[in-house]
Amino acid sequence: MNIFAGFADVSLAQLVLVGGMALLASVIGGLAGYGTGALMPLVLVPLVGAEPVVPIIAISAIFTNISRFVAYFRYADRRRALIVVGAAMLTTALGAYGYTRLTSAGAALVIGGMLILSVPLRRLARHREIKIGDTGLGVSAVGYGVLVGGTSGSGVILLSLLMASGLEGAAVIATDAVISVATGVIKISVFGLAGVVTAQVLAFALLIGAIAIPGAFLAKAFVERMPVHIHTAILDAAVITGGLVMITSALRH
Repeated sequence: MNIFAGFADVSLAQLVLVGGMALLASVIGGLAGYGTGALMPLVLVPLVGAEPVVPIIAISAIFTNISRFVAYFRYADRRRALIVVGAAMLTTALGAYGYTRLTSAGAALVIGGMLILSVPLRRLARHREIKIGDTGLGVSAVGYGVLVGGTSGSGVILLSLLMASGLEGAAVIATDAVISVATGVIKISVFGLAGVVTAQVLAFALLIGAIAIPGAFLAKAFVERMPVHIHTAILDAAVITGGLVMITSALRH
C-alpha cells in the first residue's frame, strides 16, 4: 500500500490546514480532555468525505492519546480505566462495525448529529453534577462503547462519565487517554477487517497523529494559565456549526 497516494488531489494549503487543526485540537484535548474528535471532522469531511473520517481519527487518536497519557502518566486512575474498557469492549466493536455499513450520507448524519448532541449533553451533565459509582460507570460504559465505536466527537461523554465517577483535573485527562487508546485499538481492528483502512485513511491519520504529538505537552505547559471556559465556548460553537453543515449537506444528497 502506497500511503503517499492517499494525498493525491490534496493541495499543500489543504495539508497545512489539516496540520494546523490537528495541533490546535491536540492542545485543546490536553487542556479539556476532548477536542480532536470534535474539531477534525470540520476540515476532514470537506476534503475526503464523511466515510473515512472516523477511521482516520481512530488511528490518529492512538498517537495523541499515548502522548497525552505520557504527559499525565502519574495521574491516571487505572481501576476506573479497566472498568470502562471491560464494559465497553464488545459494544465498541459493534459500533465500529455498524459504522462500516453506513453510506456517505449516513456517516455524515451520524457524525453531525453526534457533534451537535455532544454540547448539550456535556453541559447537562455538568449542570446537574451527576455522580455515579463503579457499577454506574460500568453500565454507562456499555452505551458509551456503541457511540465511541461508530461516531466522532463522543469523547465529551467519556469525560462527563469520568468526572461523575469522582475524577477531576489531570486525572480525568490521563484516564480518558488510557481508555481511548484501548477503544481505539478495538475500532482500528474492526475497520481493518472491514477493509476501510485505505491509503488515504492511513496518510491523513499519520499526518494528524505526528503533528498532534507535541500538543499534549504544550497543553501541559499552559494548563494552569489558560482560561478553559473561553476555548470551551469557542469549541462548542465550532462543533455545533460543523455538525449542522454536515447534516445539511447529507440531506441535500
